[in-house]
Amino acid sequence: MTAPPLAHPPETLEGWYSLHQVFRFAERVKARELSQLVCEAQKEVSAEASAGWSCFSRLIGSASDIMAIHFRESLDGISEAQEALATSGLASCLESTYSFLSVTEAGLYHSTADLARAAEARSGKVGDAEYTRTLAGRAAAERESDHVKRRLYPQLPANMPYVCFYPMSKRREAGQNWYALSLEERSRLMQSHGLTGRRYAGKVQQVITGAIGLDAWEWGVTLFARDPLEFKKLVTDMRFDEVSAKYAEFGPFFVGRIIQT
Repeated sequence: MTAPPLAHPPETLEGWYSLHQVFRFAERVKARELSQLVCEAQKEVSAEASAGWSCFSRLIGSASDIMAIHFRESLDGISEAQEALATSGLASCLESTYSFLSVTEAGLYHSTADLARAAEARSGKVGDAEYTRTLAGRAAAERESDHVKRRLYPQLPANMPYVCFYPMSKRREAGQNWYALSLEERSRLMQSHGLTGRRYAGKVQQVITGAIGLDAWEWGVTLFARDPLEFKKLVTDMRFDEVSAKYAEFGPFFVGRIIQT
């Protein structure tokens, strides 16, 4: 009987592409002028978007000043938003300091692990015809669920003006290599991790984006909240999860307030 390979990846579902752009002011900008420039840039970046949205936030406590967040249905749509911002009046007073390209993602850890066990039990293997057929059916059903649609096609919350973004990766060190764990173990850890996030439902809206093959970091996390202290509480709780305590690496954090246009 052949066991599933340790490094077998989970099936993932993808939705909108995402681009986070961080800028500093190249010159002093008055608050009233900034509001007008952002309003005009917002119209220009959104003009050609058939799906998705963009928003701008004024960063607080950062060496940079502005963060733009774009969600679009295609990579070409992201390119159009990027170009529209680059040619707007706002761009003339900004210098780029950071960017992050990714795509909204829902990982099907539980389904993939379940089907791997089933393949082993019937003396089959991961990736055979029965496995592939069943997984395709489950993935299609998951994609149609309201919960997964909210993850793949997130809406900008109207009543959560604060935003926090950070990139992260899973550790690949000797004795702490996420990718060397069995799929069963990764599924268990991610299920526990997800339960922590659900405790903040209604307080924090989370958007998880995958960046493997698109950026240096592997995932991006974008959080929206009414109270910025919820960012601290949520991230603290998640760092005490086994999956984060043992395997998570975090990049820079950007926190700000969305500029209303």
